[in-house]
Amino acid sequence: MDEQASALDEARRLAPRFAARAAASDRDGSFPADDFADLRESGFFGLMVPAALGGAGAGFLRYANIAYELARGNGATALVFNMHASVTGALAGVTDGLADALGLPPEALAARDDHLKAAASGSWYAVAMSERGAGSRLSQMTTSYQNVDGGYRITGAKTFCSGAGYADAYLIAARSVTDPTQVSQFLVPAGDGLTVEETWDALGMRATGSHDLHIDVTVPASALLGGLEGLALVAAQLSPHWMVASYAAVYVGVARAAVDAAVEHVNARKLGGLPAIRARIGRADAAVAAAHLAVREAARRVDESPGDPETNRWVWRAKLLAGTTAAEVAASMLEAAGTSAMRRGHPLERLYRDARAGSLQPATSDVCADWLGVDALGGDPDSDGVAPRW
Repeated sequence: MDEQASALDEARRLAPRFAARAAASDRDGSFPADDFADLRESGFFGLMVPAALGGAGAGFLRYANIAYELARGNGATALVFNMHASVTGALAGVTDGLADALGLPPEALAARDDHLKAAASGSWYAVAMSERGAGSRLSQMTTSYQNVDGGYRITGAKTFCSGAGYADAYLIAARSVTDPTQVSQFLVPAGDGLTVEETWDALGMRATGSHDLHIDVTVPASALLGGLEGLALVAAQLSPHWMVASYAAVYVGVARAAVDAAVEHVNARKLGGLPAIRARIGRADAAVAAAHLAVREAARRVDESPGDPETNRWVWRAKLLAGTTAAEVAASMLEAAGTSAMRRGHPLERLYRDARAGSLQPATSDVCADWLGVDALGGDPDSDGVAPRW
């Protein structure tokens, strides 16, 4: 995992293995535990961890390239892995220089390093952010926390918590009881005080295990990420790539898998002589390639100029293009393959459902398009509008 090429090669090696298991986990709605055992064994949980702390020290572009390949095997596995990469990537992005500029206390940096070292050793993290009625908008959260002796008590409930019941710890967003304008994030170990309610029975991404998580737990002060309250909203606005564009590579990978599955289906049935089918596959190939280029451009800019206004534009563009492209391409490939591909268990039937989730996953395609439209018209896309983005 020291060389960039070796990590990418390992993702490509794992993808067919994930694909072979995908139908069963989708059918049963069961978590792909074997896939995550492979990810742990291959060292992927340390992908975003700096080399000095035992990880691979990957940047956002390297993550995007690997997530794309993993998603070609199983989009659900790649989507849950994305959540872990988002946590570790965001933690690794808090450099000592940035920490000094933000005034973060030394103990917060020590906690950061401990969390990252644990990931490099094989621990993986889930994200507990979304809530019923609020979605992923941090400003609308009802989960709350209050100061207690030596730490914080957190109470509330989350939904769409991918990997619930399997992760080693959970990134939990909560609002201060004392000052409701303060939204903070905590990394809470699995165990007492966290209860999983198995509610996930969805159209697509069925294997993500995105169940509800009920929270009534007391954590030490070191669980507060950054060591300062109220950093969650600031981080979302200044560096939105982990909350917006990290999903993009996953859904472009799902779209590419749909094209690949359609090509295999059409060739096996000797349907390639039909011009309409060839045209659908040609358009789909071009659309996926274009979306992939947009994702890679956004990721490159994140590595070079994180938080820059033009970088953030590309972040929102990437998520919009990935979500819409995945849904449109998968639908077209299903039509190209014909009625037989609608049967349960056919790869295209699953990929169609998984791809449809891309436009709905926060930030939704409508939210992305509105953000870009406000920005193009000269407004402030983070604050203009009838509802706050976060």
